Amino acid sequence: MSDDQGVLYSVDVELSAPVKPTEVADRVVETITGLFPTADVETHGDRVTAECHDVETFREQLFEQRILDTARKEFLRNQTDSGFSFDLKKQAAYVGKVNFSVGSPDELGDLHVEVTVNEPDVESFIAYLAPRTEDGKPVEADE
Repeated sequence: MSDDQGVLYSVDVELSAPVKPTEVADRVVETITGLFPTADVETHGDRVTAECHDVETFREQLFEQRILDTARKEFLRNQTDSGFSFDLKKQAAYVGKVNFSVGSPDELGDLHVEVTVNEPDVESFIAYLAPRTEDGKPVEADE
């Protein structure tokens, strides 16, 4: 994928969330497609899983909500050699908002997101997805 800034990336995003007995599976599906509209979603009984390769809607939401520093911290905290993972609160995601789940999981369960970065490297992709900021505005990476 590439965006209007010419940033090229190749990622595999795997998402999963439990469907509690009090929930409707379709709403959990909408929770995923609200932030990741190109996701290929499947329901397996009490679990919804999805896969996609496009993070643009999610990235736009990080910028719009002005939570780049929080997102960056969360991505770096859960970074591996091949990518990173994070959990989102399902209720916020259902209305298209990003709210990281830190600490104990929500009673409805969290939306777990696993990102495998193929191109470029993990650090560069995190810098693209959630750049460093100064006074709340993204700053160019140090060259």
